[in-house]
Amino acid sequence: MRLLFLGDVVGRVGRAAVVSRLPGLIERLAADFTVVNGENAAGGFGITEEIADHLIEAGADAITLGNHAWDQREALVFITRRDRVIRPINYPAGTPGRGANLLTARDGRRVLVVNVMGRVFMDALDDPFAALSRELDACPLGAVADAAIIDVHAEATSEKQAMGYFCDGRVSLVVGTHTHVPTSDHRILPQGTAYMTDAGMCGDYESVVGMDKEEPLNRFTTKLARARFEPASGEATVSGIIVETDDATGLALRVAPVRLGGRLEQALPEWA
Repeated sequence: MRLLFLGDVVGRVGRAAVVSRLPGLIERLAADFTVVNGENAAGGFGITEEIADHLIEAGADAITLGNHAWDQREALVFITRRDRVIRPINYPAGTPGRGANLLTARDGRRVLVVNVMGRVFMDALDDPFAALSRELDACPLGAVADAAIIDVHAEATSEKQAMGYFCDGRVSLVVGTHTHVPTSDHRILPQGTAYMTDAGMCGDYESVVGMDKEEPLNRFTTKLARARFEPASGEATVSGIIVETDDATGLALRVAPVRLGGRLEQALPEWA
């Protein structure tokens, strides 16, 4: 099975790049299931129902979120009727939506998608390790799920790496989001789980983590806020990761970065 994951979609140019390129990318990579992190898709902050629908229509089988999940207030309502939109699992009990779901791929196989948010330099949510462990115990790879994808939305690389080893052998892929910079540490961990500290963003890299450079530079140099952050408007790079799994176990056989368009060096796997 081939699993495609795309990092944080940032603003209009990120959305446009994903919507235009994703159908061809799925076909070229022969991806069976695709997850897109959409928490920065609406002007860089949150997601709307219309944007979620556009991403799903383009080929996203699931959309994960993060610390900006509720920046667009309508998300608190529409998430209850969109089972493919997944918010962090370790929000407190009673938070709208779901933090995990067992979804069906195009060929009928079952894929568990879990979104979990870190706590180092982030909001103090519930224990991500305990929340994730409960979900994996309830939906084990190879018995209930044919594949499992974990989006770790976190600031600290150490926390993401710890989560990778915590899940090793229990899921197909652990991939980090939130920092918007693709890392070069994609690999298969000792027990068979594919891992990457950060998938990068789908946005304009001639920016400060997807935002127009001027206001971040101003705040760093003057400690004053003169304007709101606005997403950069140049050509976006679609950034992510592709994993091929063993049909018998759901664990990873091959993993490679994906980068297409924009300013970064292009990357597509030779085997796909």
